[in-house]
Amino acid sequence: MTASSSKTVQEHAPCADARELSVPVGGTSLYVRTLGKGRPVIVLHGGPDFDHSYLLPALDRFSDAFHLIYYDQRGRGKSADHVSPDDVSLASDVDDLEALRQYFGLESAIVLGHSWGTVLAMEYACRHPKRVSHLILVNPAPAASHDAAVFREACLQKLGAEAARQSAVIASAAYQAGDPMATMERYRIHFKPALARPDDYETLMMRMSAMFIRQGSEGILKARAVEDRLMRDTWEMPDYDVVPRLSHLRIPTLVITGDRDFIPMVVAERIARCMAGATFVAITDCGHFTYLERGDDVRRAVEAFVDNGSRP
Repeated sequence: MTASSSKTVQEHAPCADARELSVPVGGTSLYVRTLGKGRPVIVLHGGPDFDHSYLLPALDRFSDAFHLIYYDQRGRGKSADHVSPDDVSLASDVDDLEALRQYFGLESAIVLGHSWGTVLAMEYACRHPKRVSHLILVNPAPAASHDAAVFREACLQKLGAEAARQSAVIASAAYQAGDPMATMERYRIHFKPALARPDDYETLMMRMSAMFIRQGSEGILKARAVEDRLMRDTWEMPDYDVVPRLSHLRIPTLVITGDRDFIPMVVAERIARCMAGATFVAITDCGHFTYLERGDDVRRAVEAFVDNGSRP
């Protein structure tokens, strides 16, 4: 299915009606932000070295139809205090998500992941299939180590000569020390080919700049160490592939991507093909941040899916 282009949802301030709380999990606590009424949606941010704030305020527009439950994953953002990177793993991230579901007393929930968050969403669904009413994968990250290799090669091709400049930034003393400005410089290069329009790119960069400044050098370095651990648990394992396990699930699943995503579309297509009855939506003239770039199209796709999707 291909969605037609439409005007991007206008940027506005995060909603003041949001509720913030700290949820105890496994010897630490998670920062949680909830907003809205309706069916519960647990939102999983990407990175995996980011926090949930880059999704705002665009995704808040869903709060008039859904009860959004955002959180910063362990060791990242406002969930970084008193956490060692060695305490974080793919298994602990899955356990934290299950603990969060239990905390809110949900029999099951819609689980929505963006980018790397889709890897966590898929792993959780495989381990707790009865706790996921609907699975929504927005601009999915590679679900296998061989797909990750395809993604890396595509990134290098899209960056062209800028790849060398990105490597130089990463090798710099400032970046290695976790300097927020150097970190931002790296991601300005990294995400330049990831969005279809300059205005959306600048909006995202503004959100990410605020995120890195808020994290500070200590938070940035901790988040990077967590990312390294999660890579060892997934893409760096030669035989990592969640797709065969997904094929056994009977969870209504929506896969959304952009036709100009810097992750090759074959990655999302492979995930959608393996799951019985999955809905695949490719949004035209859109990159890796569909919820921002084509918010109205994503909203329509999600509402139609949740209204019509049910377990086979």
